[in-house]
Amino acid sequence: MNRRSANHSARRRKPAIHKRYTKTEILEEISNNTHIERKQVAAVLDELGSIVERHVRKRAAGEFILPGLLKIQAVKKPARRARRNVPNPFRPGEVMDVPRKPASTRVKITPLKKLKDFAL
Repeated sequence: MNRRSANHSARRRKPAIHKRYTKTEILEEISNNTHIERKQVAAVLDELGSIVERHVRKRAAGEFILPGLLKIQAVKKPARRARRNVPNPFRPGEVMDVPRKPASTRVKITPLKKLKDFAL
């Protein structure tokens, strides 16, 4: 058996999962497939959450990339000042006042190539 076919057979596609996993089921699945203890898998996921938080919070890098899967960005939305006598889009001919909005930070999650390919 050549090297390529041995590698291909080791990475067979697993069946689709029809029910959404709970956190416990995710930990069990990873633990069983990698032969690592469940506590260690939980510790790795907790640390991953901590790393994401340290990347996204204030005065940090502002983005985190899980290679091939997704990109998490902190997007800063600037403050918007109040406006008076703005045309009402729902009632033509009427005007309305728009209140001010404070600046805020939103979290944007973008799928990357590998994750998009999974859905195909």
